[in-house]
Amino acid sequence: MTAFNPGFVHCPLTPFEADNSVDYRLYAKILDFHLLNGADALALPMPHAEDISLTDVEQRELMGFAIAHVNGRVPVIAHISDPGTMIAVERAKHAEKLGAAAIASRPPYFWHPKPAMVIEHLVAVGSATRLPFFICTPPVEDPGTHMTAEDVLEVVKRLDTVAGLVDASMRFVFMAEVASRGRELRPDFNLIAGTDYIVSNNVLGGRGGFSQLASVAPKLARELYELCSRQQFTQARKAQEQMATLNHALKQAGFAGLKGAMRTMGRDIGVPRPPVDPLGEVEAGVLAERMAAMSFLEREPRGW
Repeated sequence: MTAFNPGFVHCPLTPFEADNSVDYRLYAKILDFHLLNGADALALPMPHAEDISLTDVEQRELMGFAIAHVNGRVPVIAHISDPGTMIAVERAKHAEKLGAAAIASRPPYFWHPKPAMVIEHLVAVGSATRLPFFICTPPVEDPGTHMTAEDVLEVVKRLDTVAGLVDASMRFVFMAEVASRGRELRPDFNLIAGTDYIVSNNVLGGRGGFSQLASVAPKLARELYELCSRQQFTQARKAQEQMATLNHALKQAGFAGLKGAMRTMGRDIGVPRPPVDPLGEVEAGVLAERMAAMSFLEREPRGW
């Protein structure tokens, strides 16, 4: 199959109305913001976009709206992950019909299936379409079965549509093994950073990244990506440390921190959907103070 390199991928958040329905008017503004601020592609809805809180119908509607609104300006990667294999398979087929450019999927969560079951799940989802298929590792903090290099490579052997691995685990040895052995099986196999810590990924020959923090600091995120793309890793150190400072502040604020940070930047998209609590007044104030002390955010866009 034709190699698919998505480049620098932004991961838009999902806004909700006061009644917890999806706010599509605001979602259009979010998509346009990413397209105007350095996104080579979009991946949605990713975990930070509260995919787990969306019903199957909502996920299908959200994907259809995004693909129609983007209208071919950049590729849209459909994130298709679910505890149920058949649910994920049917959603992948639907995303292909809508015009998605690729499928990204992580192991089924909460079940904690055995590795052999994870492999079967990913092969089933990946073989449901002829689109490029990206295996996603779950972040360290998330529930689910963590994959070994052997697990990933077994999926690559069995599925000719695998385009690469989107790694959020940041396990250096794991990434090195998957990158080197994956390219032995498939020369175009790509190792993509699944977090905003992309230097180590690119040192190992990875290309591209999925960025959550581009919602807050798209210029910094793009600068880091460009430096890594040019293999200027020493020069990228400062940008990576700044990204780490921002990420740490949001992590301390909890899951609601990312939407809280967007509000601080003048792009209020509401609060997370239950059961996640929004930031309280004190927590929001602390986050705003920490961000005000980050001088590197002064060059980032304010508002839409």
